[in-house]
Amino acid sequence: QVQLVESGGDLVQPGGSLRLSCAASVSLFNMYNLGWYRQAPGKQRELVAAITTGGNTNYADSVKGRFTISRDNRKNTVYLQMNSLKPEDTAVYYCNANHPRIGAYNYWGQGTQVTVSS
Repeated sequence: QVQLVESGGDLVQPGGSLRLSCAASVSLFNMYNLGWYRQAPGKQRELVAAITTGGNTNYADSVKGRFTISRDNRKNTVYLQMNSLKPEDTAVYYCNANHPRIGAYNYWGQGTQVTVSS
C-alpha cells in the first residue's frame, strides 16, 4: 500500500521559513509527478507547487518567488521550502503523487499544519 507521510509543519512568525518534507513508500517514485496542495479553513484545496518527473516546476501566483519545490528520487522524498511566510499561508499542506499515464495511481498524504502568526 502506498503511503505519503508529510512532516515539517509548525507555528512560525510572519517572515519566517519552514521546510516541508513528504516521504513516499511507492516503487518507481521517479515516475510520478509530485505536488503540494493546501487547504485553509472554509476554502477549497488549492495547488501550491508541482514538479514533474523531468524536474519542471510550476507555482501558484501567490507563492512565486517565496516557495521552492524539489524532489530527491534517491530518498523517495519531495520538499517544499517556504520563505517569507505570510499569515495567509496558514493552512493544512498536503503532498500528492500522481502517475502521468495511470490515473488510478493518485495518492495523498494526511496533511501537515502550517500556521503563520505572531
